[in-house]
Amino acid sequence: MNGALLWMITLPAAGMVSFLLIPSAVANRHVHSIRSVATGLAAAQFLISVAAMLFWLASGGAAQQVSLFPPGGSSAVAVSLRYDGVSAPMLALVSFIGWVICRYSIRYLDGEATQGRYFRWTAGTIGAVTWMVISGNLLMFFAAWVATSMGLHHLLLHYPDRPLAVRAAWKKFAFSRLGDAALIGAIIIVYRQFGTFEFDQLFAAVEGLQASGQADATGLNATHLIGWLIMFGAVTKSAQLPFHSWLPLTMETPTPVSALMHAGIVNAGGYLIIRTSPLVASAPMAMTVLAIIGATTTCFAATVMLTQNSIKRSLAYSTIAQMGFMMLQCGLGAFSAAMLHILAHSLYKAHAFLASGSVIANRTATDVPNQIRQETRSATNDSGALASKLLCVAAAAIAIAIMSASMYAFGVSPSAKPGGYVMGFTLAIALTFWLVQTFATRKAGSILIGIATTIGLSTLYSATFFATDRLVSPFVPTVDSAPSWVVVVMVAITFVGMFYLSHSGASRSIGGWRSSLYVHATNGFYVDAFIRRIVGFRA
Repeated sequence: MNGALLWMITLPAAGMVSFLLIPSAVANRHVHSIRSVATGLAAAQFLISVAAMLFWLASGGAAQQVSLFPPGGSSAVAVSLRYDGVSAPMLALVSFIGWVICRYSIRYLDGEATQGRYFRWTAGTIGAVTWMVISGNLLMFFAAWVATSMGLHHLLLHYPDRPLAVRAAWKKFAFSRLGDAALIGAIIIVYRQFGTFEFDQLFAAVEGLQASGQADATGLNATHLIGWLIMFGAVTKSAQLPFHSWLPLTMETPTPVSALMHAGIVNAGGYLIIRTSPLVASAPMAMTVLAIIGATTTCFAATVMLTQNSIKRSLAYSTIAQMGFMMLQCGLGAFSAAMLHILAHSLYKAHAFLASGSVIANRTATDVPNQIRQETRSATNDSGALASKLLCVAAAAIAIAIMSASMYAFGVSPSAKPGGYVMGFTLAIALTFWLVQTFATRKAGSILIGIATTIGLSTLYSATFFATDRLVSPFVPTVDSAPSWVVVVMVAITFVGMFYLSHSGASRSIGGWRSSLYVHATNGFYVDAFIRRIVGFRA
């Protein structure tokens, strides 16, 4: 892939960022032009990103880093681009979601007086995310990181007369500034230690520092501190416990903003970890803590999600849980699995939010799973508790066997790619719940559909993981150290416990300790109330 194509990638992104130079009043007066140009730029960026990926793969798939200004890249502060197996799929993802959201927003906001202002900030935010994805140095990455946060802040305030939206925006603003402070500290230490911000030079220097037996303690301590600071910045960005409380409050923002936020911007923390993985992986303890935070957040958010009545609020806690799982994967060094998780979750969550208005209209269609659950309850009540447990064991054995066979067929080894197996095991647990429901119907057609669905989804996961790993693994470090047994135990407890809660909720009436857990979980275990009391956020 030549430099001209890299230059072409920047043109739509620069055009969208330039929307921020247009005053809101002017944008509102020329709304048809603003939204047409914004949507056109997003579509052009998507087409260019796909073409760039195809050309890049055809040319061998080697990392490409060029300096736009100054041309030689001699200055410490430069505008540079990096295109490799990490940025290529993310650029295509951001471009596609940005284009879909712009198209959706035209009809969603049609007739609103502030529609021009909305498209101004939406285009600017998509452009900022694009620059963050293709940044070739840490300083440029941080500038785009902050610009993305500011753009989202203004989108969250699209309805400034709604108190809950204002509260969510400013709480998110405060948490983001904590993460920004950590990244500023990391950037300062990086330059003092390595004398450069460029990713290619940084990664080579870190690799040399680790490979050399003559690395002094000061250098190692500096890289450890850099890893800790980057980890903290990612945790605050991706709504990890306890920095998550702003996300469920964003339900009064326009639906396209929710889709952009949940499908794109919240993933920025995970992308930061993957992009700077050579730096973060040099701090093993920070990686372990990141895995623990991710597992804890997943368990917490998934439990709360099961108790929510609001569709959007349930989706918000689903996002928090998914981000926790993504951080768990990063903490375990499974960067390829984390990238696949980002891609799959982004596409799913964008569709979930943009289709949320169809839930009531399609209520009849959702009665089919409810009928299966009713038959499941009746079957478990008639057969007794022992039969129910045997049914779960059989379903779990089938799901795990199918998943293991599909991963073996694609050459995915549990010793070489444990992160891929963790993600596959989690999917197998979800498929177990589906198989239990279909087996309980005692209908041959439903059982065959359940098994066929399990085979299809397992094969699809194995194939996509294989492809993503081939794309990403050459550009991320291999973490040789085994994860702490504490992390392994937490992962096992998290997902087995979530399966138990889901299954018990579907097959038994709520009572006893479940009633207390339900009440506490419905209120988010009062984390938000505690933060408001300590920090002083106003309701």
